[in-house]
Amino acid sequence: MKQPFQRTTPLVRRLEALVFAAAIVWGVTVTAGSASASAAGQALLDALPLQALQWTLGSVPTTLSPAAAMTIGESPLLLSAQHDMSLLRSHEEETTPPEQTECPDPVVEEPIAAAPQVDNGVPARTLIPRNSSGYTVVGKSYISSTREDTLSAKALETPFSTRLAPEGPQLLIVHTHGSEAYTPADATGIVWSGNHRSTDTRCSVVRVGDAMADVFSKAGISVLHDRTLYDYPNYKGSYDRSLEGINRHLKDHPSIRFVLDIHRDAIEDKAGNQYKVLSDIKGVDSAAQMTLVVGSDGSGLPHANWIENLRLAVALQNATLEQYPTLMRPILLRKSRYNQHVTPGALLVEVGAAGNSPEEAELAGRLLAQKLSELLLHPEES
Repeated sequence: MKQPFQRTTPLVRRLEALVFAAAIVWGVTVTAGSASASAAGQALLDALPLQALQWTLGSVPTTLSPAAAMTIGESPLLLSAQHDMSLLRSHEEETTPPEQTECPDPVVEEPIAAAPQVDNGVPARTLIPRNSSGYTVVGKSYISSTREDTLSAKALETPFSTRLAPEGPQLLIVHTHGSEAYTPADATGIVWSGNHRSTDTRCSVVRVGDAMADVFSKAGISVLHDRTLYDYPNYKGSYDRSLEGINRHLKDHPSIRFVLDIHRDAIEDKAGNQYKVLSDIKGVDSAAQMTLVVGSDGSGLPHANWIENLRLAVALQNATLEQYPTLMRPILLRKSRYNQHVTPGALLVEVGAAGNSPEEAELAGRLLAQKLSELLLHPEES
């Protein structure tokens, strides 16, 4: 059968040629001096893993002979491949959504049985850190970082500096993955657009955003809630589209200092079954546990104010845990920016998991919005 014609971009064709040329130069250099074909083959096998890693990181292989290194170094054609690859990797990293995992290593949380009051039939757990190993601890906040450098607890003792504007819209709520949904006790009439995804805002993170906006407004904070589904109908490119939306709002309303991107997690047991995460708070109905995710410049993309975002997260986490000791899971500091470079008052919040009910997620969102309102209106008390 005739294969359909597939278009390739000039950049892709150029990269293919560059990679092929670089591979030839490298192969000739590595096998130079080999006494036999078998020896040449072994030399290639020995050198391939290291060189592949170095090219992935965007550097010219350092183990090449001086002559080969000079050849590549003097070739604008080959060197330009590194820049093109770097651009592609940067774009890919920026548009990659937060990993749908329980927590990245070295986070270890202790599951404790929790009794759900909104029974949707999904097993419930309360996740808390077992000990401080692998975390940076600031007050009551446990922080897990995927950055290569060491996170300084002392640097986070400085209070966050971003303040509410005196007038105009002050806070923006968005949903990069607005179709992320929960598990209702009664799903009658709900149309699912994917695995635990729906455009029906009665069971999605948009409902949580509505509840949080209500709390902020009643507290006297002027809030805009962008209910656009930036991940529907196409999931890929969600972060690019939500960034366009955020920038549009910031241009129209320069008074916005704080941006909250509301998501939900997806957590499975070893058998692949979904379970919900619930706080264990006396006197409070079942509320989903939440995670604050803070982006940084670890991907190589500029993000000068990530430490300010992290300071805000620590202040909010500590204030929340003071009143609700199990409502928050550890803060996650990631390499990617997640659009948080737009303002030093930006946070990504994962409210519950796919197994939680919409009611559990909504209650959690309300509790967090109340604590954030108190923090922003009275920052001197933090």
